Amino acid sequence: MNMESMEKETGQPGGESNSQMRNHLTRTLLTTSEGHVLLLGVGLAFAYTAWLAVKLLVSPEQSQALIGITATAIIFGRAAGLVFGYSIGMGHGTVITICMIIETIQVLVLYPLFVFSWQHLLVVNRLKKVFERTQRAAERHKDKVQKYGAIGVFAFVWFPFWMTGPVVGSVIGFLLGLRVWLNMTAVLIGTYIAIICWALFFRHLHKQVAAYSSYAGLILMALLIAVIVLGNFLVRRRQKKVR
Repeated sequence: MNMESMEKETGQPGGESNSQMRNHLTRTLLTTSEGHVLLLGVGLAFAYTAWLAVKLLVSPEQSQALIGITATAIIFGRAAGLVFGYSIGMGHGTVITICMIIETIQVLVLYPLFVFSWQHLLVVNRLKKVFERTQRAAERHKDKVQKYGAIGVFAFVWFPFWMTGPVVGSVIGFLLGLRVWLNMTAVLIGTYIAIICWALFFRHLHKQVAAYSSYAGLILMALLIAVIVLGNFLVRRRQKKVR
């Protein structure tokens, strides 16, 4: 909890006591739509982690593949997660479902944390830079979406640009004043359709390159990760020059 923010809110020197702060945070989680979204996201993350743990005990080899897809999707994004899944022989249903779960968790957890940070209710210092980049990206694209409201947010998430995606899309919805559950619905439906489209494309591409070499899938994934890393580096460099 950010003590400075709490002091501004209460007008009391030093802010509230730890007990009062915990009670305030509990009320926020239980009584606001953003709090409900965060609780849902944390619950989904816990359930998914528990499922992976059970798979690790029941089927160690398969669980390693699932963990590999999960880690790749979290670190490098959905495209790399999809390609990695196909390169190790996983099916459409498994790869698509994992990517959907990962991005759902990211949206349901990061969106409310961004809103709480914006409102100075709860500030996670480790996420401050992430939220600053997210806000800049959202403000940069907000005008393109504003005229269309929720449909614009849906289209934005469906056709993502560099350094954008469902989390940025959800922040745009927040800046536009969309109701929380309308915003979440537009973002998640757009995300799921985008994942399916990318999956169909990469599945077809993987089949094409796999005909030339058994290592072609891994080479494709390495090239894709290199492009993602380079693209993110160039975007951040351009943003620093603009600032």
